[in-house]
Amino acid sequence: MNKVVVGLSGGVDSSVAAATLHHQGYSVVGLTLWLMKGKGQCCSEGMVDAAKLCEDLGIPHHIVDSRDVFQSNIVDYLVSGYAAGITPLPCSQCNRAVKFSPMLRYAHEELGIEQIATGHYARIHFDETTGRYQLWRAVDRTKDQSYFLYDLTQDVLAHTLFPLGDQTKVETRSVAAGFGLHTASKPESQDLCLIEAHGSMRDFLDKYLAPKEGDIVDQSGKVLGRHLGVHHYTIGQRRGLGIAAEKPLYVVAIDAGRNQVIVGDRTDMLQSDFTVQRVNWVSIPDPEAPIRADVQVRYRSTPEPATLIPLSSVDGNYRVKVTFDDPQASITPGQAAVWYDGDVLLGGGLIEPFPNAS
Repeated sequence: MNKVVVGLSGGVDSSVAAATLHHQGYSVVGLTLWLMKGKGQCCSEGMVDAAKLCEDLGIPHHIVDSRDVFQSNIVDYLVSGYAAGITPLPCSQCNRAVKFSPMLRYAHEELGIEQIATGHYARIHFDETTGRYQLWRAVDRTKDQSYFLYDLTQDVLAHTLFPLGDQTKVETRSVAAGFGLHTASKPESQDLCLIEAHGSMRDFLDKYLAPKEGDIVDQSGKVLGRHLGVHHYTIGQRRGLGIAAEKPLYVVAIDAGRNQVIVGDRTDMLQSDFTVQRVNWVSIPDPEAPIRADVQVRYRSTPEPATLIPLSSVDGNYRVKVTFDDPQASITPGQAAVWYDGDVLLGGGLIEPFPNAS
């Protein structure tokens, strides 16, 4: 009998992943990572729901205390990034450093099981031509989570199952109801567990970063207003600036060194070129020459055609220069740029601070 460890957050998606594999004849073991204290899908409430699911299915349930690794890899990473004036993307970092690799290691070393599964909406295919596992978008493009999974390694993909990748969220709810799962009607979780636990990203950051007043300026340096900390702002932000102006203003840059938030109109946000660091080529070998791909710079943004130019690595930090065919708005340092060929996720990395940033 095939054995698999299923990561359980206590939500409907991971519940259906476990129940589906159990129904298919897998010997399923549930595993919940204790990431932080407080409410939310990944915390005490989620652990209770995950434990009940395992009891209902008659499968073992393990809980691993991952609070220290979550604190160092996610909380500290977020706080230092926002303090430096960038907008970090915690989910891709969490998937690689906190969830998938540690889950796989625990499954192998503690349970003697070689496969893991999660409720993510994505697909994995093996390409016999290249001998590589490929990461594909989910069938349900409105729920596709491949963007957050670009940093997974070949070893992880080779030992991972995504049971929900070929179905829609509506179908997942239906399957949950059909199995009689108590999570069938459980509300959607926030995209970020920290928001669930603290109420908002602002509240979370305010616990770690003291107010530091500074100027909100236009691109000529004219002072338009005041702020209480650059960590409260992100590029592309329009609301909450507290500035009266004749036309809409957006955050176009953050200068942490000068403690300034720079604003402008929408055209001031447009740019074509930027550099990506900590690149991971997922579905294809590292290219030696420029390639064409569709690049996505935010989770909900539309992928746009671009040219990718591989740059020399420095100390193992692989970098890529991205040039969009048409200038794009809201390209934000710290967020992920992920490139696709149709449904196939080729690779991705983190957008570097722009050259003129302090």
